[in-house]
Amino acid sequence: MSTPSNHLFDAYFTQPAMRQVFSDAGRVQGMLDFEAALSRAEARVGLIPHAVVADIEQQCQAALFDFDELAIAIGSAGNSAIPLVKALGKRIAAHNPEAERYVHMGATSQDVMDSGLVLQLRQAIVLLDRDLEQLAGHLAAQAQRYADTPLAGRTWLQQATPVTLGMKIAGWLGAVTRHRQRLAELKPRLLSLQFGGASGSLAALGEQAFDVAQALADELDLTLPEQPWHTQRDRLVEFACLLGLLAGSLGKLGRDISLLMQTEVGEVFEPSAPGKGGSSTMPHKRNPVGAAVLIGAATRAPGLVATMLAAMPQEHERSLGLWHAEWETLPELCCLVSGALQQALLVVPGLEVDAQRLRANLESTQGLVLAEAVSIALSRCVGRDAAHHLIEQSCRRAVEQGAHLRQVLGANTQVTEHLSADELDRLLDPAHYLGQARRWVERAVAEHTHFTQE
Repeated sequence: MSTPSNHLFDAYFTQPAMRQVFSDAGRVQGMLDFEAALSRAEARVGLIPHAVVADIEQQCQAALFDFDELAIAIGSAGNSAIPLVKALGKRIAAHNPEAERYVHMGATSQDVMDSGLVLQLRQAIVLLDRDLEQLAGHLAAQAQRYADTPLAGRTWLQQATPVTLGMKIAGWLGAVTRHRQRLAELKPRLLSLQFGGASGSLAALGEQAFDVAQALADELDLTLPEQPWHTQRDRLVEFACLLGLLAGSLGKLGRDISLLMQTEVGEVFEPSAPGKGGSSTMPHKRNPVGAAVLIGAATRAPGLVATMLAAMPQEHERSLGLWHAEWETLPELCCLVSGALQQALLVVPGLEVDAQRLRANLESTQGLVLAEAVSIALSRCVGRDAAHHLIEQSCRRAVEQGAHLRQVLGANTQVTEHLSADELDRLLDPAHYLGQARRWVERAVAEHTHFTQE
């Protein structure tokens, strides 16, 4: 009987290539790659005969193994390496009983599983690197495209002073660039061999132990750590925390887009496509389905990161239960973030912007969002407190009368004796109160470009 699948939502929440990395086949192949490399390393230092390596390598193919049988055996063995190594030994013995004697020599189950996981994580990082670079490129292009497009800044969900759409997008870009930098920085620490034998001392391999460890690291193209890390899990947890940060930043992007798509706002939209974002009952609906994945991932990721953090205080030289808590947690976190990245890559390049609605929303307060600009200009003539009080009264009067702030200010001699009509018109034009918005875009794009070209 085959194991039932549970991937109904994968197309929505997970990148297929990432799910393949962390599939049963991916996990088993990672462990088998370790076993094949171990035989080559031990042969290199003269610990085992070179003649047996080919027979061992030949059987280190995941497709040769019955995953359903392994799954049943794991229930009794307590981990995946024990039944896999046993099954591998049987297959090798059937072809060359001599070679079977040298399988798994000096290693322990956790060496196989942790190093196999690291090999999977290396594949995962390639996917993350690629998608982050593509996303950053699209964000940079969109930030530049809308660098001078005013829209209402919003604080506490209320309209504040104007910003630009490009500046908002540049904020998303800056976060992605920092995550790319973090990923590059942690790679040497994360992609590290686990090889310590029974209790971490590699005593079973005698005087050749260190040479085997170095050769094994070389074979797998991993760094050789200062010592085995069976119960020192900071490397994996650092990566988990980075994934949590990335999920949070993508969630921020999704949250902003979903708010901009609200009917009452209607400024920026996910790209449309047949059947995308519809409702089962309301034909008019255009739901932010991509943003929903980004927000959903940002909501789920902290719990998975918390599990990794909670599993850190592992007992002595080998953990009971805490190590086990990592097995599905970190792969699921990788798959979750990969899915969010895929949705971001669908959303960002095709953002649809309603320029007319952007302008209308900026005008919806009838000039109130630019009260600060007038107050600052007036303060140079009458002082800060007096100017603030005068403009505050004018704003209140504009609201009471349902009038535009420009009209109220133009009728106030205390204002017009210091600010001309042309000055008031300019001060109440959003395009003239964008501060350093364009510079922020340029700096974010430059940072992205510099990192990409390194």
